[in-house]
Amino acid sequence: MSNNVVTTFPTVKRRLISMVYESLLGFAVLFLPFLIFEIATHASHAPLIEHMRQALAFLVLGFYFIHQWTRDGQTLAMKTWRMKLVGVNGGTVSPRAAAVRYLASWMWVLPALLAALAFDLHKWQALGAVFAGILLWSLTAFLDKDRQFLHDKLAGTRLVQLPPLPKKKKAAAPV
Repeated sequence: MSNNVVTTFPTVKRRLISMVYESLLGFAVLFLPFLIFEIATHASHAPLIEHMRQALAFLVLGFYFIHQWTRDGQTLAMKTWRMKLVGVNGGTVSPRAAAVRYLASWMWVLPALLAALAFDLHKWQALGAVFAGILLWSLTAFLDKDRQFLHDKLAGTRLVQLPPLPKKKKAAAPV
């Protein structure tokens, strides 16, 4: 970022709300690959197929996020909420930094999923563990003066708030 431009950062609340929208868009991103996969596997629920399904979701989402972050620093949800991912120097995000960010961002849910597996939690208990994990990870923003989450610190990236779009002027009414 230029020295004469003040960099603002999105609030933690704004980023969490954006993440809810991002999760909805994630389902759309997964729809076609999953449709093809389900047709190819005849919607089997064999253990190997279940693991392949999870790997497919991990890879498709990884490709989507890494591509978007390195292309213009924004996913659709980030565009909607006027946020952009940049390198710590304010420039574009490298593929390596985007990949590290994607992998580190799994820490939002991975510890809770492992705890659910280890303690044999099901349904609401497992969902409660995931929500607790998300809450705990979101608190990592309060360890940083710019309120960046830990996965951004680890990846060498940060989210910045973009200025509002200029208001469109109404056309003069014909006389």
